Amino acid sequence: MKYTLIIAIFVATIVGGIIYFNQHPFNINDNKVENNSTLAIYNAEDSSDCDVEGNAVSKEVKALNRLKNRATFPDSIDFDNTITLEKLIEKGNDKYRWHSAKAARIRGYVANVKPGGIETCNCKNKNIDDRDTHIELIINPNDNEETKRFIIEVTPRIRKMMKSKGIDWSTRALRDDYLGRFVEIEGWLMFDSEHESQAENTNPGRGRNWRATAWEIHPITKITKLDRNPNLGK
Repeated sequence: MKYTLIIAIFVATIVGGIIYFNQHPFNINDNKVENNSTLAIYNAEDSSDCDVEGNAVSKEVKALNRLKNRATFPDSIDFDNTITLEKLIEKGNDKYRWHSAKAARIRGYVANVKPGGIETCNCKNKNIDDRDTHIELIINPNDNEETKRFIIEVTPRIRKMMKSKGIDWSTRALRDDYLGRFVEIEGWLMFDSEHESQAENTNPGRGRNWRATAWEIHPITKITKLDRNPNLGK
């Protein structure tokens, strides 16, 4: 009796499968999205699916990514009005000089604008719009040493918020609008410990240092063009 029941279930399963596949034939194109595989890849990597902690593993990097992915704009009470670009790149170990809960408003010259790296804060997205925009500020365009550069970043989240207001903060637009210009920047301070060993202030004398400090304004929340060098007349 037991074996008869097992055989009956087996036969029913086979027959049911044959009937299903006759009614639902497999099509090799079912896995394509509008016959465009790149669209499927883009959707899989869209930053809207990326948590504020990104895809970091360690607690330290998760905490760092939460700071990078802040999507609130600072209020007037949040700004440390003593901060200037000159003070941010002032020499000396600056790891504890500032506080990541504060915002800053600084002025400088845009020496470079480029796509940021493929990082855990953005779930290692490869699409340009789903990565940070890396901007390098200096005080004087005639003094362009890498170890005197201060890094500021536009994030995908802030970029999308600006887009909803009709403002284009794509990397290309930011480069076209601000490269080679004096600007005033507002945004949140943060110490990017992932670059601590590449900054002159925390690893002085290293031949491959490419920045003054591991402190950044990240994310940027406001950019304003200036008509003239803010250092003139000082």
